[in-house]
Amino acid sequence: MRRKIIYLTLLVLLNACSEFLVVEPDSQVSITEQFSTMEGVHQAINGMYYEFEDLYTDDFYIYADLVGGNLSFSPAEKDQIVEIPPNRNIDQVYEFRDQASNSDMEGVYDQAYEIINATNLIIEQTAESSLLSDAEIQQIRAEALACRACTHYILSILYAQQFGFTEDASHPGIVYNTSTITAGVDFPARLTMRETYDLMLADLEDALDLFTGTQALPYGESKTYFNGITTASMAARIALQMNDWENALRFADTVINNSGLVLTKGTAYSSEWEHPGATLTETIFELNIPRDSDGSPGSSVAHSFYLYESTLNYADFVASGDLVDLYIGEDIRRQMLMEVLLPTSINGIITYQAYYFTRKFQVEKPTPVTRLSEMYLVRAEALARKSNPDLSAARIDLNRIRYRAGLDPLVTDDNLLEEIFLERRRELAFEGLLLFDLARYQKDILRDKGCISSVCTLTYPSDRFILPIPQNTVLLNEFMEQNEGY
Repeated sequence: MRRKIIYLTLLVLLNACSEFLVVEPDSQVSITEQFSTMEGVHQAINGMYYEFEDLYTDDFYIYADLVGGNLSFSPAEKDQIVEIPPNRNIDQVYEFRDQASNSDMEGVYDQAYEIINATNLIIEQTAESSLLSDAEIQQIRAEALACRACTHYILSILYAQQFGFTEDASHPGIVYNTSTITAGVDFPARLTMRETYDLMLADLEDALDLFTGTQALPYGESKTYFNGITTASMAARIALQMNDWENALRFADTVINNSGLVLTKGTAYSSEWEHPGATLTETIFELNIPRDSDGSPGSSVAHSFYLYESTLNYADFVASGDLVDLYIGEDIRRQMLMEVLLPTSINGIITYQAYYFTRKFQVEKPTPVTRLSEMYLVRAEALARKSNPDLSAARIDLNRIRYRAGLDPLVTDDNLLEEIFLERRRELAFEGLLLFDLARYQKDILRDKGCISSVCTLTYPSDRFILPIPQNTVLLNEFMEQNEGY
């Protein structure tokens, strides 16, 4: 049964959060009323997931692939010119000239902290609720903690230099809110990146200890909610990004050994993505397409970013030539690229050029967040990087993905980390990870084929690997430290 999301749910929760942020405590009647019934509690939890889905599948979902170099642009349908789509607010980040006073991603920053405040409201308002059993309170807290950790993680990879930027991770992280914040009253400061990750990990560990096995909402598929397996998969990703190889290995092991999932067979790989009725069998965590009150689907990754229907109706983003070139031989992922000839204006002359749309998001399906293939690649990298590396075991995990893709197995450990990086880029393309992989590997951004920016390369380290803290936040909070270079 699809998760039921209605507009009223979102409206109720956002109104509650908004009032909490701007009014005096004695005026917070709407919040008390919100949590006074089971329907209100469910609406609040439902709203949390609705907003997390909206955050994750909006500009954040394409940001890392676009900036990192996996994506290029299709020609505009009106004049056939290849340009940065004027209908999308991405030109500054694409050209590494984002501004604190008018950031392309300011909405992401604001929405993320609204979600975090909502998770804290849910935790605080349900902690001693007479409506709920102890087990229900425990489960709600677990799901909210997991959501809080993952939302802080999104903020950290956008607004703080990667964990290894300084040897002890003492560089600025983000504001980590573990309780509700009142605007104009509370002025939290940024923690170090080490402190940020410690709190993130604590939230994840607490959530994993608290999950009861019964989801908080009495409808919907379990893999669309935070639970023991979905949260462990996110914890594996987060630990890897934070150079915590031992925990990345532990969390990935948990998912691989306990999820009950197996890698999709190579023969079914393409059809599972493309067939409307097929399920992505190796998906661990996914986000439902939001639906209106009449049940009709809202916007999705496919229609917003990657859809191709005809030469007269197609979306803005295609695979860059750099990405296309990575698929060699009989790699099945190459079959996931749909080659289309489109009229293109070059110096005023129309010619037909090849563009490569991904087949991953051509039908209406939930958006995958984590898949089993990523967990094998997380484990491979963690095994190769940990203090006592096990390169042989890392190569075995890497070869699982290569074998499924139709590539020959690696037989030596030479350049193994580089091979893992390349396999991640091929396997997880269009799923929003490349820039963060580049940062973790401390690699330069090298955009060549299809790059139309005035700046196509960026040498690591650079201030422009991260975004500016929105200027309004800095002006309103005397303790807020702006990122270097902004």
